[in-house]
Amino acid sequence: MHVVATAGHVDHGKSTLVRALTGMEPDRLAEERRRGLTIELGYAWTALPSGERVAFVDVPGHERFLGTMLAGVGPVPAVMFVVAADEGWMPQSEEHLVALRTLGVRHGLLVVTRSDLADPGPAMKEAAVRLADAGLGGAEALAVSGRTGQGLDELRQALDRLVAELPEPDAGAPVRLWIDRAFSVRGSGTVVTGTLPAGRIDVGDELDLDGEPVRVRALESLKEQVGSVSGVARVAVNLRGRAAPERGHALVAPGAWTRTGLIDVRLTPAEGAGETLPPRLTAHIGSAAVPCDVRPLGPGTARLRLARPLPLHLGDSLLLRDPGGGALRVLAGAEVLDVRPPGLSRRGAARDRAAALAASAADAASLLRTHRFLRESELTAMGCPPAGRPVLADWHADPAHWAELGDRLAEVVRRHAARDPLEPGMPLEAARHELGLPDRRLVGALVRPPLAVVDGRIAAGPAGLPAPVAQALRRLAAELAERPFAAPEAGRLAALGLGPRELAAAVRAGALLRIADGVVLLPGADSRAAALLSRLPQPFTVSQARTALDTSRRVAVPLLEHLDRKGLTERTGDVHRRTRG
Repeated sequence: MHVVATAGHVDHGKSTLVRALTGMEPDRLAEERRRGLTIELGYAWTALPSGERVAFVDVPGHERFLGTMLAGVGPVPAVMFVVAADEGWMPQSEEHLVALRTLGVRHGLLVVTRSDLADPGPAMKEAAVRLADAGLGGAEALAVSGRTGQGLDELRQALDRLVAELPEPDAGAPVRLWIDRAFSVRGSGTVVTGTLPAGRIDVGDELDLDGEPVRVRALESLKEQVGSVSGVARVAVNLRGRAAPERGHALVAPGAWTRTGLIDVRLTPAEGAGETLPPRLTAHIGSAAVPCDVRPLGPGTARLRLARPLPLHLGDSLLLRDPGGGALRVLAGAEVLDVRPPGLSRRGAARDRAAALAASAADAASLLRTHRFLRESELTAMGCPPAGRPVLADWHADPAHWAELGDRLAEVVRRHAARDPLEPGMPLEAARHELGLPDRRLVGALVRPPLAVVDGRIAAGPAGLPAPVAQALRRLAAELAERPFAAPEAGRLAALGLGPRELAAAVRAGALLRIADGVVLLPGADSRAAALLSRLPQPFTVSQARTALDTSRRVAVPLLEHLDRKGLTERTGDVHRRTRG
């Protein structure tokens, strides 16, 4: 299936032409048929000579209904631009064309209607020039009469040629169905309709509607019930869920889009519009029309604060319209460059952001330069699946920033050690905070020799002890020279200058041997003790060991348990031990 929207000035015969091509009535409302004026979006479809089916979205041409026209044209890839031979180019012809150019519609046909009432040549010539200037220079031009049927067969053939040239939609693209109608059906519940530009919806799928989960109960396309539908297509979706849909909402694949109310954009002013935008405009995308506040950042860039969040990707095109403006109401196009822009709190931040955006593209590399770190799921939801490898798990980083962090980490750890030399190393969480990392695991991924992670801390490798600690250890060694196993008690250790933190640092440095809490000896004391105990009659008791080592029971018991753990001694009963080897 293919979908084509109409466009053109009011009363130029758009609905008449659709009616003649399809045999269906696009004006759904009784008021429309009574007044002969399209007010709402209309839908009709037909088979072309090739057998391809084409659905039309018929839009109103009156200036009062420009918002409705944009809702119909927004998700559609091609346009049938209608100009009446007897009136030629008119104001709404121009406004519709400005809108199409701003939305990036580049495929279409030019159809001059009412050719039975006037020579179509002048109108066709002028309209063809204007369409070419708007990027529709490839549009084939035809003259027809909806009243007499003249040229309709040629138009059907031209439609066949048009749809054959349209880009092939990506069936694997994430679903985003902009809703243009929402209603209830007795016995079925909520039904929404829209134009699916790409992707695939299946019965049973769970989708997201304005942040709420909904499930697809049934699908129809062109009044036919189907099990699945792929873009491009007109589709009606019967939903199960608590959300209350309306025009301008979107059905999206869960996790595949970023719902955001704040975006940074690159502006393309409409022809005839000035560089300066009003502070309050309406942003159009798909069928959505959302008021927004405009904050200029610099030449050609702005930040938009939307009145409600929309599901967006980088690269999306919005149209900015002044709903209360004068002759020119379509003011600019806006390409989305960031759906999670950084704050602008410091002086000069807007200017710097504008410079960054000027050098940005709608890609993952630009996002990472701004945000430094993003998860793969976040990049995907922004519309920029990453091409490179993650730095850790699903974390991706800006390569230049990641390399800089590796250098900074070594300096951060060095400064921490200088500030607090008795600490066993810098805690990972402290390093995470210092480097501004979003996940503590990233710190570990940055560690390179000689740095190492030990017990949740980053150690800088072997280092000397502070001079006061080294001096206290020398005093301790002097005291233990005569009685190497007479471990001092806590009070004496403190008097020597060895408090808990100093002791811990000395143990980590290998300058002391910790036997138990509050019991420390010089390095190698355990081997010397085992050698002395091997001279005793085997087996021996704790009392015999205490006497041989010239120490107290406070030291002897934990020292023997330490020797057991090292395999230097072993128990032979409840009260006896013997040395091994």
